[in-house]
Amino acid sequence: MAAGNDGASKPEDDDPFGYLYADGQAAGAQPPQGGGYGYPGPAPAQPGVPRTSYNQVRTVGERQYGHHQQQQQPQAYVPPQQQPPYGQPQPQYAAPETYGAQPGPRTAPVPPQRGGSGRGPNTKGLLVGAVAVVAVVVIGIAAAVISNSGNEKDKGDQAGGTPSSAPPATVSEQPSTEPTAEKTPEELPKQDAATLTLGGSATTEKTVAGAEGVGGVYVSGFNTPGASVTWKANMPSGGKYRLTVRYAIPAVDANATLTVNGKANSQPIGLKNFIGSSDPNLEKNWQTTWAPVDLQKGDNEIKISCEAGNQCNVLLDWLEVTPGQ
Repeated sequence: MAAGNDGASKPEDDDPFGYLYADGQAAGAQPPQGGGYGYPGPAPAQPGVPRTSYNQVRTVGERQYGHHQQQQQPQAYVPPQQQPPYGQPQPQYAAPETYGAQPGPRTAPVPPQRGGSGRGPNTKGLLVGAVAVVAVVVIGIAAAVISNSGNEKDKGDQAGGTPSSAPPATVSEQPSTEPTAEKTPEELPKQDAATLTLGGSATTEKTVAGAEGVGGVYVSGFNTPGASVTWKANMPSGGKYRLTVRYAIPAVDANATLTVNGKANSQPIGLKNFIGSSDPNLEKNWQTTWAPVDLQKGDNEIKISCEAGNQCNVLLDWLEVTPGQ
């Protein structure tokens, strides 16, 4: 803008809003009328009087009007919730009901699905479930194909007469709950020689120690032909058994004839020195021997005798039937 006279007003009259301030009103500023701005101009310059500044800059509110204001003391800070009215919400934060509005339904926030990002459905879980379903279907189809192929092979084997390689089906049997009767071993007879029927020169005595018969009694005088002992043995069942005999000899081998149910054995029963003793003392030479016999169920007659050709210098202690082999 070119320098020049822009109007009749002075610079102090350039504030169109001067009448709004307290200092402007004190200076006599009036609302503009007919183009003025509301600040009266200064008095015209007089000769010899220095000119005052048109601009008297002051901070807004600094000028005091009519009375001296006391300096305000700073006040302590009081939290809003303790200011009156105490604990009451400010009107701008009141609930809608205070303004006459009806409370609307409150909707709870939807929690994010577990396993997802919280912004949508759990697509990862759905994908895993779909894959599992497809796998099950594939396995079922494979099993059906294998089963059908096995059935076709079985049909072909039956039609062609080719034996199947599959093992035969076995029927499992449940164990019986009934108690099974355990078979008790048969009690076989045993008899002291002194209680048997004696024949010939056979007799009983108990001078030699070591006999196991009742009272230590045994059969002696058996070294003469015709001497014998006969035993009526009752058997629970027939079959092949052993006849076991306990005897004593003077460290010299002996033998005797064995007869079962009237039939003499082809071989004599051996009464040998099995312990290998060299002491002729009979007390130290008690030992046992056995011979095979065929016995029938019920009574059986067993006879041991000294016959011609036998060496019968023995003492007889007891006879017993034992299981055969």
